[in-house]
Amino acid sequence: MTSTETAAHPRGPVAFVFGGGGVRGAVEVGQVRALLESGITPDLVVGTSIGAINGALIAQTPSTEAIEPLTRAWASELARQVYGQSVFRQAATLARHRNHTLSAAPLLRLLEETLGRGASFEELQVPFYTVAASVEEARERWFSSGPLIPAVVASASVPGILPPAVIDGEHLYDGGLVASIPLGKAVELGAETIYVMQVGRIEEPLSRPTNIIGSMWVSFEIARRHRFAEELARIPEGVTVHVMPSGGVPPGGKRNATIPTLKGSDGRMRQAYRFSTEFLRQPSSAIEDLNPNGNLSIESYFGMTVRGKTREQEQP
Repeated sequence: MTSTETAAHPRGPVAFVFGGGGVRGAVEVGQVRALLESGITPDLVVGTSIGAINGALIAQTPSTEAIEPLTRAWASELARQVYGQSVFRQAATLARHRNHTLSAAPLLRLLEETLGRGASFEELQVPFYTVAASVEEARERWFSSGPLIPAVVASASVPGILPPAVIDGEHLYDGGLVASIPLGKAVELGAETIYVMQVGRIEEPLSRPTNIIGSMWVSFEIARRHRFAEELARIPEGVTVHVMPSGGVPPGGKRNATIPTLKGSDGRMRQAYRFSTEFLRQPSSAIEDLNPNGNLSIESYFGMTVRGKTREQEQP
């Protein structure tokens, strides 16, 4: 790419990568809408956690026709039930099961309504890969064939919130534990242009936590950001990565880093769509500086483009 080319001119196999981020995943709807309306479609989709849900829908219908059902799913009563169960019900669930506060039943029903009961990877229009974290093997487990919905549920099973999913006798938790933004998988699978849908957490500064919830959140964020930063720094020659802008916090909104609620999702979608549309029109430029602590060195709600270096460029 030259300095006058834009992010809307991909080359080679194109991958859409959908990162995790819980209820902030509404941001990804705005980002992918901008891409599809610009005529950019994927040859490959990779998704983690909430990104597995969004990504599966795009892999099933990789066109602007997917935006309406995707938006409708986010606004549905079932979506609210995924995180919207009362405190008393959550307490009862925790007392009964001891390892989670919410039932996975609403998520399962939502996926069956949006993807179709009995959906499989083989029926999707483009290849789709999703990941979960194996409890017994302490490793990432990738899914790309067979029944679709169990794999997506496994990828979205947040520890402590939802129970571990069970596939072939293996207990599986949220894919964000092992690959929160699975950029490396898209590179491994041969993508040359990669569009990363991310919910905006990587742009937020971290500071010393002052309570137990903050400690757990910061710990997870360090793991999430470190792997993404490492994979971004190792992009090979010939590969271009566009990190789509989150748009930041919409007017009147809140960052909502730790509280699971769908409030403000519409505003996040619109904000991300507006910023992403503008980003795709701007001349591309490589921004490759990463801070030693693993944080990206820019406010990524403006978006960024990173191109792989040659071996000669990597020499000090």
